[in-house]
Amino acid sequence: MGHGLQNGDGKNGAQKGARHVAIIMDGNGRWAKKRALPRAIGHQRGVEAVRRLVRALEPMNLDCLTLYAFSSENWKRSEDEVDDLMNLMRKFIKSDLAEFVANDVKLKIIGDWRGLAPDIVAMLEDALAQTANGKQTLAVALNYGAQNEIARAAAKAGSIGEITPESIAAHLDTADLPPLDLLIRTSGEIRLSNFLLWQSAYAEMLFVDTLWPDFKPEHLAKALEDFAQRERRFGGR
Repeated sequence: MGHGLQNGDGKNGAQKGARHVAIIMDGNGRWAKKRALPRAIGHQRGVEAVRRLVRALEPMNLDCLTLYAFSSENWKRSEDEVDDLMNLMRKFIKSDLAEFVANDVKLKIIGDWRGLAPDIVAMLEDALAQTANGKQTLAVALNYGAQNEIARAAAKAGSIGEITPESIAAHLDTADLPPLDLLIRTSGEIRLSNFLLWQSAYAEMLFVDTLWPDFKPEHLAKALEDFAQRERRFGGR
């Protein structure tokens, strides 16, 4: 896990930059409500915000961007809203997969995504295969809950040996990703909502008032600039 570039003083300064950023994309519904629009329109604009960020990944020099797209708790929403979200996912994969491939973006899915509708699972499997050689990773959390992830990882670790922090970490959905450097949540809410609880142990956190559909690459660029100025101690002094 990781390549030891979290908090050093390398000659080129790369160690001060974030390699892995995660975002809790919050505020689609409120964005729509403020404009007297259906929630579905808010979700559509949220997808456009994702598209803008993915297109801006390369110059930001991130190894990985992880997005919280659909939590295991989101099934509690109305059936119509869940259907809208799933249809948006289908459309996004169909419309943007070729661009992912062209831009060297590797797709990774975390969470119990195989529990989604069979056609979505098939589409995701195809997308994973087609983007397997990408240089930068877009990790998407689908049907994801961090407590469930930790429980699954602990069970796997226990089935083959001693349960330790290291053995649990080795079986997390994110085990092959760099350590999480920065977690951002939009919309002004200040909570993690069962997202990357283990991975956030020493991550920097940023909570912004911007609603997700209004979040732009320049917001992320500013967050990365601020991150580079932070002194990270990882429990030390």
